[in-house]
Amino acid sequence: MREMHQTLLQVGPAAFRIASTWRQPLDQLTTLYQDYPAPTDDSVDFTVRLEPEKPWRRHIRPSVHIGGDFWLPDAAPLPLAQGLLAAEMGMNLQMALGWRRHLLLHASSVEKDGKALIMTGLSGSGKSTLSAMLAEKGWRFMGDEFALLGLDSGEIVPFPRLISLKNRAIEAMKQLVPEDRFGPEMKATPKGDIRHLVPPKAAVARMDDSARPALLLFPRFGHKPELRDMGQSEVFVRLTQASTNYVALGEAGFDALTRFVDRVPAKAMDYESGEQAESLIESLWSKQP
Repeated sequence: MREMHQTLLQVGPAAFRIASTWRQPLDQLTTLYQDYPAPTDDSVDFTVRLEPEKPWRRHIRPSVHIGGDFWLPDAAPLPLAQGLLAAEMGMNLQMALGWRRHLLLHASSVEKDGKALIMTGLSGSGKSTLSAMLAEKGWRFMGDEFALLGLDSGEIVPFPRLISLKNRAIEAMKQLVPEDRFGPEMKATPKGDIRHLVPPKAAVARMDDSARPALLLFPRFGHKPELRDMGQSEVFVRLTQASTNYVALGEAGFDALTRFVDRVPAKAMDYESGEQAESLIESLWSKQP
C-alpha cells in the first residue's frame, strides 16, 4: 500500500481496505460512511485498489482502474470524478467473487418485526428505490446490492452499504430524505446518473442483527399493479441466476437455497409508482405469520 491513501470500513460481516492513488474518493467514502465502524487492519477480508491504468493517467485526464484481491481484466476504467462509484463497484466485486460465508443474492432487503422482506429482479426493477423508500417509512434497511443468506441459520444477515440510486429514483428519494444524506451526483456513468444515499442510522446501529426471511418479491416497475403467484421451480432457477456464489458454494449453497425456497413465500409484483408498491407490500405483509 506504499504511496497510496487508504481507509478501513466495516459493513455487516465484511471488512474492507480501500486504497487509492487519489485522496478524493476516500474523502467522499469517509464522509458518507462516517457512522460505520472501522475494523482493525488485521481483520480485513478484502482490499480494493483504485489506481491509474497507466502512470501518466494519474494527472493527465485521470482515470480510475478498479483492482484488489479480485478484479476483472476487461473492466473499463472510470473518470476520477466517478471515483466514489469505482470504490463501491470495487467492494461489490470483492464480495461477488470472494465471499463464501453466506449465499449471496443480488437483492435488496428490509426488516420489520424481526422478519425480512427480500426483493430481487433485473436492473431497473426498482428494488433499490423500494428498499430506500421503505426504510424511510418504518422498515429497517438491511441491504441494497446483496442479501446475505445464512448457510446454516437460514437468516438474512445485514449488509447495509450505501444505497445506489439511479436516474429518476434520485428525484423520487429527494422528496423523502434530507440533502445531507446524499453523496455527489455522478452524471453519465456506465449505469446512467447515480447518486448514493446514506441509510438511516438505525440500519448501521443494528447491522449485526439478522432477521428471518418472511417474503420474497420479484418487483417489476412500469406495469399495471398486480401480484402473481410463482412456482417454486421458477423461483429456484431465478435465484440461482441472481446469486454470484451459488456454484462456488456447492452443496452448502444448494441446501441453503432449497430451504429458502421451501420456506419463504414468493410473489411477482408489478407497479407503476412507489405508492402502489407500498400498498401492495403492506397488504402482503399483513398476512405474514
